[in-house]
Amino acid sequence: MTVKRLTSPEDLAAWRGRIGPPYKQDRVTFVVSNGTCGQAAGSMDVLYDVHEAIEKLGAVELADIRATGCHGFCAIEPLILVQPAGVLYPKVKSDDVRAIVEASLRGEVLEKKVYKDTDGARYARESELPYYRKQNLMISGPSRWVDPLDIETYVAGGGYDSLVKAFAMGGQAVIDEAKAAGLRGRGGGGFLAARKWQSVRDAHGEPKYLLCNADEGDPGAYMDRALLEGNPHLVIEGMIIAAHAIGATQGYVYVRHEYPVAVKNLTAAIKQAREADLLGKNILGSGHDFDINVSRGGGAFVCGESTALMASIEGKPGEPRPKYVHTAESGLWGKPSNLNNVETFANVPWIVANGAASYAKIGTDTSKGTKIFSLVGKVNHTGLIEVPMGTTLREIVEDIGGGVPDGRSFKAVQTGGPSGGCLPADRLDMPVGFDKLWDAGTIMGSGGMIVMDDHNCMVDIAR
Repeated sequence: MTVKRLTSPEDLAAWRGRIGPPYKQDRVTFVVSNGTCGQAAGSMDVLYDVHEAIEKLGAVELADIRATGCHGFCAIEPLILVQPAGVLYPKVKSDDVRAIVEASLRGEVLEKKVYKDTDGARYARESELPYYRKQNLMISGPSRWVDPLDIETYVAGGGYDSLVKAFAMGGQAVIDEAKAAGLRGRGGGGFLAARKWQSVRDAHGEPKYLLCNADEGDPGAYMDRALLEGNPHLVIEGMIIAAHAIGATQGYVYVRHEYPVAVKNLTAAIKQAREADLLGKNILGSGHDFDINVSRGGGAFVCGESTALMASIEGKPGEPRPKYVHTAESGLWGKPSNLNNVETFANVPWIVANGAASYAKIGTDTSKGTKIFSLVGKVNHTGLIEVPMGTTLREIVEDIGGGVPDGRSFKAVQTGGPSGGCLPADRLDMPVGFDKLWDAGTIMGSGGMIVMDDHNCMVDIAR
């Protein structure tokens, strides 16, 4: 793949025109979910088997293969999604691959191999699965069709159009839009992103820094990892827009040491963005300069705290400092700095593209938009889910998660990591939002949800 160098919005539009749509309608595309969860389940073998089957069937001119990030439904990995038909094959074994490829090339469906729910019902198409029905995949959805190592698949779906719009709006207008949208940080604190951005924009001192916290440490949480693995350009685009808003020229993504696939995919995406002049000097002829470096954490949980994270990037011990020194005024290397987490930046392109009013219609009065949670523990359907704020715990655990397995009863769900708490069965009908969880004695945190049944406790989950 040769990356197109872009000097203007017109260059970006012309490049997209040459790339064409995300999927070619006259070819069959075999999409293999290849995030960390998929690889652990054997997706690399499945990718090899699909390649081999296509070659042996002489179908190289009829089919494409695409490795993507996590599709969310981790319990059914490894999986093959056949596009453009949208047919999903879960828990694929090597012995299944040739038959799946042959049937798909004929336009047929192997009914005995499609998804079978806990009630015995079969669903051939991904969009039909009960797991997805109450979800709104507006942020995580593109990870099901973007190849994280190929910028063209991101551009084909409208990638970097929000950046063009943001440059035309101007930095202050971007902050105003984020404020009207009610975007709150997805890292745990739930602070209004626009308020932090405005503080840094108004602060004196140059250069200004923009930091992305990917040091995801809450037990059971892996939303940020999945976003960086599956759609790193979405995060990059969100960071460039935010940098434009606050006047930052240098960015850092601080990635947890235990996330090698995320580091690999993010590093490749940054390289491609630089080659396309989407990072660096005078991006798209806007006059704005911005670049991103990757900094790997050393596995210290404390470095998820903003000032400890900044100290670590500076090469110092990751130790928090007193809160009366505001990072908006004196952050990284004593300069004005803004820190948001991965999912927060991933929301930014959607808000710019669709408008604050559309975003604010999703969720509740005080918790806008969607939230990605990792649903793990004693639940039938484990994985990543994205739901509108205000969705009840019952809908999450029973409707999306398929309930507790083996006929056992729900006991509690732990949210918010070490700083959070457990919500018992009598809170199942509580809508999930920043303030609702706080009032109930816990927090949202970065989005980990660990379900417990009446036969286990936290010790069981830790083991």
